[in-house]
Amino acid sequence: TWSVVWQPLPPSLCLPPSFSIWVCLPFTQPAGVYWCACAPLWSQECGTSVFSTGICVSVSNDLEPRETISPTAQRCATYMDIVIVLDGSNSIYPWYEVQNFLSNILSKFHISPEQMQVGVLQYGEVAVHEWSLRDYQTTQEVVEAAKNISRQEGRETRTAYAIHMGCTEAFSPERGAREGATKVMIVVTDGESHDWEELPDALEECEKRNITRYAIAVLGHYIRRQQDPETFISEIKYIASDPDDKYFFNVTDEAALNDIVDALGDRIFTLEGTLGYNESSFKFEMSQIGFSTHVLDDGILFGMVGAYDWDGGVLKEGAKGRIMPTREAFESEFPQELKNHAAYLGYTVSSVIVGDWRRLYVAGAPRFKHKGKVILFELSDNGDVNIAQALNGEQIGSYYGSEVCGLDVDQDGITDVLLVAAPMYLGPGNKEAGRVYIYSLSGEVFVSNGTLKAEDRFQDARFGYALASAPDLNHDGYTDLLVGAPLEDGHNGAIYVYHGQGIHIIHNYKQRIAGSSLSPSLQYFGRSVSARLDLDGDGLLDLAVGAQGSAVLLSSRSIVQINMSLSFQPHSINVIQKTCQRGGRESACLNATACFLALSQLSVVAMLDERKLTARALFDDSNQRQTQLGVRVHTGQTVCHNLPIHVFDTADYIRPISFSLRFKINDTESGPVLDEGWPTTFKRSVSVWGVYCGEDDVCVTDLVLQLYECLNVTPLCRQQPYVIRSPRRRLAVEVQLQNRLENAYNTSLTLHYSRNLHISSHSIRVRNTHTTHTTQTHTHKNTLHTDLQHEPDNFILSPPPSLSSSLPFDVSIPIFLSLSFPLSRRIPS
Repeated sequence: TWSVVWQPLPPSLCLPPSFSIWVCLPFTQPAGVYWCACAPLWSQECGTSVFSTGICVSVSNDLEPRETISPTAQRCATYMDIVIVLDGSNSIYPWYEVQNFLSNILSKFHISPEQMQVGVLQYGEVAVHEWSLRDYQTTQEVVEAAKNISRQEGRETRTAYAIHMGCTEAFSPERGAREGATKVMIVVTDGESHDWEELPDALEECEKRNITRYAIAVLGHYIRRQQDPETFISEIKYIASDPDDKYFFNVTDEAALNDIVDALGDRIFTLEGTLGYNESSFKFEMSQIGFSTHVLDDGILFGMVGAYDWDGGVLKEGAKGRIMPTREAFESEFPQELKNHAAYLGYTVSSVIVGDWRRLYVAGAPRFKHKGKVILFELSDNGDVNIAQALNGEQIGSYYGSEVCGLDVDQDGITDVLLVAAPMYLGPGNKEAGRVYIYSLSGEVFVSNGTLKAEDRFQDARFGYALASAPDLNHDGYTDLLVGAPLEDGHNGAIYVYHGQGIHIIHNYKQRIAGSSLSPSLQYFGRSVSARLDLDGDGLLDLAVGAQGSAVLLSSRSIVQINMSLSFQPHSINVIQKTCQRGGRESACLNATACFLALSQLSVVAMLDERKLTARALFDDSNQRQTQLGVRVHTGQTVCHNLPIHVFDTADYIRPISFSLRFKINDTESGPVLDEGWPTTFKRSVSVWGVYCGEDDVCVTDLVLQLYECLNVTPLCRQQPYVIRSPRRRLAVEVQLQNRLENAYNTSLTLHYSRNLHISSHSIRVRNTHTTHTTQTHTHKNTLHTDLQHEPDNFILSPPPSLSSSLPFDVSIPIFLSLSFPLSRRIPS
C-alpha cells in the first residue's frame, strides 16, 4: 500500500511570467490521447481594440501541438480587403498632397494577414495596379510604398473604367483577395468622368461582389476655376454606397483630404470588435476561453468568464458539435437586471454524477451579488439549460465558487462530495484565511456538511485557491483531496492533503507540505495542483504543484505495511524433559521462526519475557533476552529468520513465555516509510508443556482453605473466630488446603498470629499428590510462611489432593490474659 510523502524532482519547469497558461487533463480523440493546454489571456488585435478570446491547443504526449481549439475566437471586424481607386489625371494638383493623404489614411489601417489588406489602383486615361492586395503585409510597408507613387497623368478621367477594373481585377483571388473578407473600395477623384455612361455597369459589378464603396469628391479644380460642382457631386454620390451621409465625402481641395482621414477611418471600421458592428456590448470577444476547463467523456466543457460583458457563460465542444447556451438560458439564477454586475460565471467548471447516474454540469460565479454562487445544471444538445440546484456564498468578497471539485470517494461512479472554495473568506484579524465548503450527496441534491480550514494562524492563506481530487493516494480504496493555500507563510504557500473514508472526506488534514520546506525562493506554492499521473515511472501517483514562475513536481514515496508471522518448533516448552544443554545446564530448547512480507530494509529487535524482571528464556546467539537482526524483504516474497532460544529452570511455569518483535525501517530519508497507524510491534507467546492445565494451557484452580482451633490439642477441634482463654497453656491450629480444579503451581501458605503465641512445632501432611515434595518454612514477626515444592521444580497441588498443617502454640498468659486475638491466613497461588 502507498501513502504520500513528497519530494521535489529537480529541475523545476519554468515559464515566462508574462505568459498565462492552463493545462487541462488528458482527453481522447480518434487519433489517440492528448493533453489540452490553454492560454485564456491569448489576445488578438482588431484595429485599435485588443480582444482576449483565449485559445487552447491539443498536445500529444511528446509535446507536439496537434489541433487549435478556439471556439470563441472570431474574425476581426477589420478583416478587410481595401482597394483605393486613385485619380491621377492632370487636374489633380498638387500631387504631394494626395501622397500625404494616401500615407495618412494607410497609417490608420491595421494591415496584416489576419486584418486588413490594401491595394492601390491609379487611373487617368488608363488604369494601373500600383500594388495588389497580397503584395504588402504590414502598415509600414504600404506607407513606404505610397511615398513612391508617381502621378499617372492623362487628359481624361475614366472613372467608370477604373471602378470596373477595380471590382473585377483588384478583388480577384489572383491578386490576393480573401474569402470572407469585407470588400471596401475608396474612390478619390477631382472631376466628372469622361465615361459616365459606363458607370451603371461598373457599379453593378461592384454590387454583385458585395463591395462597399466610399467616394471622395475633391473640389479644388472646380473652385480654382470657379465652376459649379453640382453635377460632379451628384456623380460621386451615385458612385458611393447608400446612404450618402455615411459613404460620401467632399473636400475643398487636395490639401483638405487630410482633414477627413480620421472620419474616413472611423466610418470604415465603425464599431470594431462586435459581430454586428453596431452593437454596444460584448458577447464572446472577451470570453477568455480556457480560463477553466473540464474534460468529459464526449468533449470539453469550457468556462467563458468574460462572455456577455463578463457575466460569463459556458461552452461545450464535443463530438456533437459546439453547444453554446445563451445568456437568457441562465436567467432564472442570473436575472437580466444584474447583467452588468460581472458575475464571472464559468470562473470554474466541473461535473458530477448524481444518484440516478445523471450528469450535472457545475459552474461557479464568484462575483454574483459579491458573495458568489455555484449552479448545477443539465445542458441539452440544442443549448437548453435546466438548473437543478444553486449554492450561494455567505460572505461578501469571499470569492465563493472560484474553485469547485467533485469527489467520488468510494469510487463507485457516483459523486459523493462536492467541494466549493471561498479562498478570500476573511478569518480572524480580517486575514484572507479562506475556507472550503463541503456538500454531501443526499438523494439527488447536495447538502451542507461542514467546512475545511487552514491551520489556525493569523495569516493570509487563501486556503482553497486550488482544489484537486487524487485517486487514492494511500491505497485504502478511497479518493483523496488536495487543497492549495498559496499565501501561507508569507506567500511561500502550502498544500494540504485530506484522505477520504467511506463516502466522506476526513475533516482533519493528513499532511501539510510547505513551499518553504522545498525551496525558500518558492512563491505562491499551491496556486494550482494536480495528481493524475506517475511522473517519474516508479509506479506511484505523483503531484504537480504550481507556483509563481515555476511548476514543482513532487514524487510520492512508497509506504509499506509489514506483515509478520511467528511460529515455534516445538509448539510449546517441555518442562519435564530437557532437550539440550546451555551454559553447562540442562535446558528446554526450541526454535522461533520470524517471517516478514513487504518491500523494505528492516531493523528488527526480538525480545523474550519483556515484562519480567528476570527472563525465563534466552536467545542462543547472544545468551541474552534480546537480539537484533537486519532483514531485507522484497515485494511478493516472504523472508524468514530462525531464532533459537533456550529455557532454564524457573520458578514460574504458569504463564506462557512472551516473544515480541519490534522493527523499524532503515533509510527513511529516501526509501519507503511505514503506513501511519500500522503496528511496529508483533507479539506471540509460547506455552509451557507438562503443566496439565487443559487444552488451553491456562490453569484454573479452586483452592479451598479450612482452619481448626484445638484447645486441647485433640482431634476435637472447632471452628471459632476467637479464643478468650485456654485453661491450659497450649493451643493447636490445623489448616486444611484442598484444590478442586486444575493444577496449582507455586502454592504457599501464610499464617499470621498474635505475638502472645509461640510456635512449638510444625508438621505438614500431603495426600494424593503425584510428586515428591519438600517444604520451606520461615517465620518473621508473628508470620509463618510455607512454600511447597517438588524436586527439582515447583510443587504441584493437583486435584483432588489436600494438604494439612498442624501448628501447636504456647500461650503467654501474663501478657494477654482475658484478651482475644485473631488468626488470619493468606494462601497465594
